[in-house]
Amino acid sequence: MESNHAATADRSSEPVTGRDEETTTVTVRCTGHVRDAVGTHELEFTFEGTTLRAFLEDFFDEYELEGMLIAETEADATHSGWAPVPDDLPGTWRKNPEGEQTRPYARVCINGRFNEHLEGFETTLTGDDRVALIYPFMFCC
Repeated sequence: MESNHAATADRSSEPVTGRDEETTTVTVRCTGHVRDAVGTHELEFTFEGTTLRAFLEDFFDEYELEGMLIAETEADATHSGWAPVPDDLPGTWRKNPEGEQTRPYARVCINGRFNEHLEGFETTLTGDDRVALIYPFMFCC
């Protein structure tokens, strides 16, 4: 399946003629269920804007994966089998705000780092970035 957003990396971050918004082209890597839905493990994707939020909005317009990856509520972002979080965690811990979290087992990474360790959905993307959309196959014994 070829995306009408697919482009070569040499066009990354070029302004679109006649528009105020610039475009960015990133490499998208897909695993598990995302790979099955998209039809490939890697593609180049061009979107309007420079943030992870803009990328996800355009990508989800092209590939209907938002329900698979993004949790709309706090309850959608957690799994009943997870251990409760202790009151006193070492270091600095934070998670994305409600509506910007992934579903259990699903992850969004930029250059190998989870988006919540960066600036969440407001992380700025450039033409040499790799965005991984991860939803592994789960098997139980």
